[in-house]
Amino acid sequence: MWLPRVSSTAVTALLLAQTFLLLFLISRPGPSTRACGEERVHVLVLSSWRSGSSFVGQLFSQHPDVFYLMEPAWHVWTTLSQGSAATLHMAVRDLVRSVFLCDMDVFDAYLPWRRNLSDLFQWAVSRALCSPPACSAFPRGAISSEAVCKPLCARRPFSLAQEACRSYSHVVLKEVRFFNLQVLYPLLSDPALNLRIVHLVRDPRAVLRSREAAAKALARDNGIVLGTNGTWVEADPGLRVVREVCRSQVRIAEAATLKPPPFLRGRYRLVRFEDLAREPLAEIRALYAFTGLSLTPQLEAWIHNITHGSGPGALREAFKTSSRNALNVSQAWRRTLPFAKIRRVQELCTGALQLLGYRPVYSEDEQRDLDLDLVLPRGLNSFIWASSTASHPRH
Repeated sequence: MWLPRVSSTAVTALLLAQTFLLLFLISRPGPSTRACGEERVHVLVLSSWRSGSSFVGQLFSQHPDVFYLMEPAWHVWTTLSQGSAATLHMAVRDLVRSVFLCDMDVFDAYLPWRRNLSDLFQWAVSRALCSPPACSAFPRGAISSEAVCKPLCARRPFSLAQEACRSYSHVVLKEVRFFNLQVLYPLLSDPALNLRIVHLVRDPRAVLRSREAAAKALARDNGIVLGTNGTWVEADPGLRVVREVCRSQVRIAEAATLKPPPFLRGRYRLVRFEDLAREPLAEIRALYAFTGLSLTPQLEAWIHNITHGSGPGALREAFKTSSRNALNVSQAWRRTLPFAKIRRVQELCTGALQLLGYRPVYSEDEQRDLDLDLVLPRGLNSFIWASSTASHPRH
């Protein structure tokens, strides 16, 4: 089939036109952030690909007080895929702000005019979109199932997402497309938002192992991270994407803990996936307290089930949250990655290992010795501004 040749100038013009359309759409004021007379809480789970963020997203999604969406900015990156991560930062941030305010019209720039709930990326992992008022697949307080929700709710009108969002006290978004904290400062100081940031990190060596299992699915995102002007990157033998991910995690953590701005006080919490894997209920209670939620008996039983499964998870589950042994998942890289590759990751991610508390290994024997703990004790005060029970001043 013959396709017309498109010049780089025309591509750039198209990208700019789409960006201007987005800016026009998000410049409109959003709806009130108050629900039932109380101020709504907004939570951004800030992470990177293959860091356990789908699991943490489900910890919020299954809570009966939470409206949750997984990576809404996926629509920005797929529509403007010839941009780079840095040039798309503003578009991603502004879409996130609109969704926090339950203004789903922001998706006009990215979705077909006639649309259903199923046009949203990974919509069925959101319990709120599978229960009233969006759909009736599950009672509002029940634990939802993606497999059950999909056939029952896929054709429900997209407008119900906005109605559902406005009916919850907490709006939680999981995003992997922010590479520094400064781009979020306007949201943290925005009087219309009551924002908390949960910064989820993971051992870079485990991230690499997980990325290799999902290489094809990450090819487009890799291209945007590396600024390839729309070229997908599946093979990355130089580990350039992992290096950039490590650099971004260090930038974010340092900005939050080394002379952070006053408006970040009480708004940032760093969570290591490995700590969640080892002490899930204790870590989750602290996470809920930080965001103004409580752990119900039903959620406690569900969390125990999904963290005490029989194994590390199959490849077909690469983007799913299923019942697994969480500790086995966190240690899987030590049994599968070749030592030469581990040594290279440690060279590229030295700063992340040091800052986030992961011990390097210096031989294959150390790598395979699971009695050697590679997760160093953390100082909570270095990861959190104020306690989770402290007041959260607004600016």
